[in-house]
Amino acid sequence: MKEKGLLTVVSGFSGAGKGTLMKGLLSKYDNYALSVSMTTRAPRPGEENGREYFFITREQFEKNIADGKLIEHAQYVGNYYGTPKDYVFEQLEAGKDVLLEIEIQGALQIKKKFPEALLLFVTTKDAQTLVNRLKGRGTEEEDVIIKRLKRAAEESEGIEEYEYLIVNDDLDTCIEDMNDIIQKAKLRADRNKEFIEKIRKELKDI
Repeated sequence: MKEKGLLTVVSGFSGAGKGTLMKGLLSKYDNYALSVSMTTRAPRPGEENGREYFFITREQFEKNIADGKLIEHAQYVGNYYGTPKDYVFEQLEAGKDVLLEIEIQGALQIKKKFPEALLLFVTTKDAQTLVNRLKGRGTEEEDVIIKRLKRAAEESEGIEEYEYLIVNDDLDTCIEDMNDIIQKAKLRADRNKEFIEKIRKELKDI
């Protein structure tokens, strides 16, 4: 029987490099699957529907909420973001470790519904580095950058809810650290209750 994958939630400040880290994991290791989220925000230059996100209308998103087709959803800087249910569970059952890039509201929803999920928070080494990265992207107006920094200050209040903190300073080191954390997390006793019960029963039956 194939081992079930681990649901891994990756959150972090806008501009901290969450997406880059996850692309690095996917290209370096073959045991990961990236859950593609739905959003009502407009695509950025170079983004494709179904690759970075499923870009849908507000009306379509609200219908998905009503139909129970999302495992979590939240609003961030005026737009909806959410995780489609079916794809995630198909990949987990196939033994893939599913990566979800979602913000803190959604992450806490996931942890409540799926206590075995692993929560990782990505940050830069300091606030100025975050400012520099946001400005360096060149994809957003100054007022949106200010909103994102204000949001980062709010999100910093919830970092303790996460199991591990990832400081994204050196990209290659970070990718290796993330993989190491995820694979070791799968061995935690509280994530292996079925195995523990099985071996406990076998020992009692001898």
